[in-house]
Amino acid sequence: MSAVLRPAPSLEPMSEADLRSVVEIEESLYEFPWTLGNFRDSLRAGYGCFAYRDGRQLIGYAVLLLAAGEAHLLNLSVAAHAQRRGHGRSLLEHVVGIAREREAKVLFLEVRPTNEVGRRLYTGYGFKQVGVRRGYYPAHRGREDALVLALDL
Repeated sequence: MSAVLRPAPSLEPMSEADLRSVVEIEESLYEFPWTLGNFRDSLRAGYGCFAYRDGRQLIGYAVLLLAAGEAHLLNLSVAAHAQRRGHGRSLLEHVVGIAREREAKVLFLEVRPTNEVGRRLYTGYGFKQVGVRRGYYPAHRGREDALVLALDL
């Protein structure tokens, strides 16, 4: 019996050509997704926008803002069909590595208190809660708070 080795998923800069697939994933995952305009603005502003591929197929993405020795993870998502396979952690490791390469001292992010999967991913990686942003996220009834997490790099 022979095993067929598949290359590991890869991270590369996101391009305008990726945006349709990115938005499709985003809209399939979230009740209040980022818009095409949000992603396009992030690209044009020079944020670190990354496409995470398994072969040629886009399975995830991340948007990272780097400034003044800090990094802020604005979006990290893995397509539903590719979840529960370690891709979220792998994508997070790539993003943390990029923040370190760019000499950020701390990486911040916000996460919904109701996003248990995301919270487990981040706290399992070593992020600590450092604050709460009241009414940060849209919700079906009013607004939902955001937990502010940080990772010292």
